[in-house]
Amino acid sequence: MSNIAHYCQKCLAANPLGQDFCARCGTRLMIVVEPPAARFETGEAPPSSDEHLLERISALENKFSRLTEKLERGLDLLLRQAQNSYFDRSLVKALIGLLTEDGLVQSDRLERLWNDRCQKDAAEQEENVRREAFKLRILKSYRGANDTQFEQLITEGFLLIEDKQVERGLKSLHRALDVMPDNSALLNYLGEHYFRTGKTKLARTYLTRAHDVSPSDVRLALLLGLSCADDGDSEKAKELLNRTTKLGGSSFAAHYGLGRLFAAEENWRQALLEFKRALTSRPSPEAHYVLGCLYYQLGRDSLALRHLQKAIEMDSSYGEAFYVSGLIYQRTGEDSLASDAFQRAAATEVFNGHSDEESQRAKSAERLFDIFGPRKKKILTGGNVRLERALREDALREFVSRPNPR
Repeated sequence: MSNIAHYCQKCLAANPLGQDFCARCGTRLMIVVEPPAARFETGEAPPSSDEHLLERISALENKFSRLTEKLERGLDLLLRQAQNSYFDRSLVKALIGLLTEDGLVQSDRLERLWNDRCQKDAAEQEENVRREAFKLRILKSYRGANDTQFEQLITEGFLLIEDKQVERGLKSLHRALDVMPDNSALLNYLGEHYFRTGKTKLARTYLTRAHDVSPSDVRLALLLGLSCADDGDSEKAKELLNRTTKLGGSSFAAHYGLGRLFAAEENWRQALLEFKRALTSRPSPEAHYVLGCLYYQLGRDSLALRHLQKAIEMDSSYGEAFYVSGLIYQRTGEDSLASDAFQRAAATEVFNGHSDEESQRAKSAERLFDIFGPRKKKILTGGNVRLERALREDALREFVSRPNPR
């Protein structure tokens, strides 16, 4: 059993049971439950609440002290790692400088390759995140009885694609599509994959099915419009691309696509307007290059040179821009400037690493410049690898972070 006594909160004096106020100081009494062993103790007063608070504060101070010590150790390790990274970078830069002085390394080319590698790694990480988001959307939008089979096929497909076994992964996704043929997210993913890899006919097939299920998706309309243009369906392409610019706003890919379609019809005035809009949407070397080519086509050499020089200022390795500048100088009779432009074009990556036959073909106007040549298909992506890459990157990135207009 426990003893029950009245203790004063202020003076801690014991008082008889049934008394509400302390006989010594008059303070209201509190009830304290003591263990049976307390009756054999030697009359020591129980510890005060102040002493308990001090103990708890001391314990907290000790914990904060240990936490602060750990944080200091962590910051010290981070500082050492930063210093090591700085010294490693300084050493690498010194080695590169030494090799450059000896003529064994081209520093500009090395820096360009390094930047390309960093961009590639960043793009891979972004693609992994996007692929996971697609997977969740696909699984969430499933409606049917075979949900276990569908989930297994989707999971297997994306794991294989992540493991670089793309063909096997796509087969698994196609089998999942047989389970649910109207899964808009899955159709969208397959269409985007084929668009990214340049298989525009297959891309058009899946994007059309996805667009039928989700007609309000502006990004789908953009990709489908570009695929239709490459597949030779100019009217359908213009309808979709115009709809994209009206509902989703201005974009480089949409205006560039419309400009190429009008240029194929030799509607130069409308093509010029669309290319200017493309430049406004996304100032880039490619946008300036296309305008320079169009002005060259129209015989307006001074404007053409202005845009080509702007493209070269933004990217000094733009071989095609040097090449078309050489054509302009050649046409205006400035042979020394034309020769210098052709030499600078030949020194860029566009011409390096080819056999003699390939190099000659790469230097021809049909490969480097004739972006407005007559063709029924591959209007947008044929003839110029750099423009094709810029178009695809912008189209696949456009409207990703924007809400779909309703």
